[in-house]
Amino acid sequence: MPDPDPSGAEAAREPRSAPSHRTEGRSPRHRGRSASNDSQTSPAQGQGKPAPVYAAVDLGTNNCRLLIAKPNAQGKRGIRVIDSYSEVVKLGDGLGRTGRLSDRSMDASIGALKVCAEKIHRKNTTAWRCVATQACRQAENGQEFIKRVREEVGLRMEIISPRVEARLSVMGCVNLVDTKKKVALVVDIGGGSTELSWVDIGRLKRSRSAKTKPPINAWAS
Repeated sequence: MPDPDPSGAEAAREPRSAPSHRTEGRSPRHRGRSASNDSQTSPAQGQGKPAPVYAAVDLGTNNCRLLIAKPNAQGKRGIRVIDSYSEVVKLGDGLGRTGRLSDRSMDASIGALKVCAEKIHRKNTTAWRCVATQACRQAENGQEFIKRVREEVGLRMEIISPRVEARLSVMGCVNLVDTKKKVALVVDIGGGSTELSWVDIGRLKRSRSAKTKPPINAWAS
């Protein structure tokens, strides 16, 4: 299969800027697991300019996950997670039998996404991206559910294709690849689909844009 590094509509886009409005209504009682750490200062603090804060929401077939992060302190590379959340919503429960997302699963997912939205706004997030995967891709009412999320939660979810999902999974672990090897196989096992990607480590070491356009020789979903 071709390298999932498209230049067209299926390409993974940069995180969209956060809108100025807050989400409608109050979030439900927090049922999932979360962690928060605001004790450290960012490199821009004390200089009159706040450090950027980034968030990612992943709505899968079984789980809804959120990570919020900011750059490490000055002199240190990378980012650090300042808040996280995970809730089992079982969005794809019964999907194989009915071809549709059930009302119960959608309600559970809406509740979890409201928690995510509340955390995103509470942390004054600079930019975020919210993606949905196999359950919404497969369901007849997947787009209807995405519209409901936007109306009830205030988050703009994006149903990504398998090729973009494969690319993002490689981008998420590119710093963990053993550069002494020639190739690496990245396996992203989800609740509704599994993506496998062969990464060319030689090209990875030579490319300056490998983190955003990883050299994937082949992939499958």
